[in-house]
This record gives sequence, C-alpha cells and structure tokens, in this order.
Amino acid sequence: MSALAFDVPRFLEAHEPPEERGLARDDVRLLVATRHDGRIVHARFRNLPLFLAPGDVLVVNTSATLPAALPALRADGSEAELHLSTPAPEGGDRWVVELRSPGGASQVRDVWIGERFALPGDGQAQIVAPEPFSDRRLWHARLSLGERLDLYLRYHGRPIRYAYVVDEWPLDAYQTAYALEPGSAEMPSAGRPFSPELVTRLVASGVLFAPVVLHTGVSSLESHEPPYPERYRVPAASARLVNAVRGWGGRVVAVGTTAVRALETVAREDGTVEPGEGWTRLVVTPERGLRAIDGVLTGWHEPHASHLQLLEASAGKELLKRSYAAALAEGYLWHEFGDSHLVLP
Repeated sequence: MSALAFDVPRFLEAHEPPEERGLARDDVRLLVATRHDGRIVHARFRNLPLFLAPGDVLVVNTSATLPAALPALRADGSEAELHLSTPAPEGGDRWVVELRSPGGASQVRDVWIGERFALPGDGQAQIVAPEPFSDRRLWHARLSLGERLDLYLRYHGRPIRYAYVVDEWPLDAYQTAYALEPGSAEMPSAGRPFSPELVTRLVASGVLFAPVVLHTGVSSLESHEPPYPERYRVPAASARLVNAVRGWGGRVVAVGTTAVRALETVAREDGTVEPGEGWTRLVVTPERGLRAIDGVLTGWHEPHASHLQLLEASAGKELLKRSYAAALAEGYLWHEFGDSHLVLP
C-alpha cells in the first residue's frame, strides 16, 4: 500500500459544489506536478490548456451517474440507506449494494443473509450473499422493484452522498460535462471541473479526447480495500487514437482513476492498447506500473484509499508525498466537489 500518512481536516472537505461557493466549475484549484523535474505549480483548472500540448490526448470516462441511493426500512422499523454499487456478475435482478445510515454517515454492518429491506413504491431488496471482495461492507442483494431499474431510480432514487455533504443536490450536480451513458453509482468526479467552454478551448488548441466507459461502484474504499470488479468498455476508435498519440510522441493523460483502470486493462506490455469490454479486476500498483498512461488528472484521495497506489505508479512516491503535503499546506479541498491534481511525466 501507499506509504502516505496524513489526516484531512474537516475544513478541507468540500461540502457543496463549487458553484455554491461562487466559483465556476472550471475555477477550482489545480496542482500540477511534473515527474521529470519534481516541479509543483499552483493554478486553476481553467488553466489546463497551459499544461497540455497539441497532440496530447485526454482519456475521459463518459459514464453518467445514477441516482443510486434509496431509502430503506429494516424489519424492526429502523431506517437505512441502500446504495446500489454495480450489477452482480451473475446478472439478473442481483446487485452489489452497500447499507449505510440515513445521509450516508456510517456503514451498516449488522446485515444478515436473508434480511429484507423495504424500498419505496413497494420495492424490496433481499440480502443473498456477502461480496467476497469486501469485509461485510458490500452485499449481493436481489431487487424486486416492479418496474425497470432506470425508471424506478428516476422516481425514487437520489445521488449517493456522504456525511461531509450536508445538503442534498440534484443529479445534475453529479454529472460531468461529457456524461453520456448512465451506469455509475457515483460520479467519476475527476472530470467534474470540465466545462463545455474549457473542452472547446482544449479541442481548439489541438488537444484530443478519447472516450472510454467505466461504470464506477461506491467509492468508500478508505480501509486498504482493493478495487472490486467494475464494468468497462474501450471503443476501437479510442484505442486507435491512443496508439496514434503514443506513436507521434504525444502524452496520454487519463482523467480520473476510472479512466486509468479502463485503459490499463487493455494495455499490452509495450504500451499499445486494444479495444475491449467486460469486467475489469485490474489493480494498478507501483510494482505493476502504468503501461499506456503518461499522466493522470484526478482529485484528492483519502490517506488509505487504494487509489493512492495508482497515483504512486504515476508520480512516484516522493513527488506524490510532496504534492499531498503542498495541497494540505495550501488548503486544497477534498472529495467530489473539491480541487484537482495533475501529474505529468
């Protein structure tokens, strides 16, 4: 695991979207760290074109966020919140779910196989098995909703939020500017600061975009838990574009750890990629390294999150430690509505 050890003070948690703090989406702060010279630069996300060159490519995850949180009642009448994470690999009406207290404040772990949870609109979820990739945090549940899942969530679901986000925000606050395909339990938040205007500026400056899809599950992986299987797709056109960029010496920069996971899943040892889709179980570590990715644009992660292993593979241990120390010292904000971090070679 990553050797980073730090605490995130509560005042550095982003409690609301930047728009509610008087900022535009692309006006959040951006820390840029370059590995070849160890340099750290403080900027704004809207300054991103200054750090990319014509012929570079941004690999973006076009998965859209589902309203995946549902109020639930236990048999004893106590309230809980059911978070849909990913469809269970066996398919059908089974989903991997997490049970939390109302408002997402804490995990509910005293769950038992066979337990039934009452959901809105006469829906029901029955626990059928523990998820083998977690320690009694995630469960397989059989859903009985009476209608198609997307329609059910449209009427009864709301975005997943945790205790640091005090107020409820509409689903639009949890979508990226290029979200196309609903499927993520939580927003692939590294891409949230992109505005349509910034995308236009980047394209006009010669920066390319390669879309991939990785439908993210719940993100509460703060206790050294490895990433669990997630659905991904790397289209043929995106694979060809990434290979072309590598061929002419451009840089491949992934927007978010989800885009890294999708692209690295189909990367050969020589760094070329091929199209693919399915379930990825890839865990990127410093020992495994990155093959197709040159840089990563992401947010700020919890001290024990497995994502830090991936970032260490990109930045190296010392630069990553310096980046996080600088972010803490300069008051960068954490979580999905917070500030950004760009690691370049």
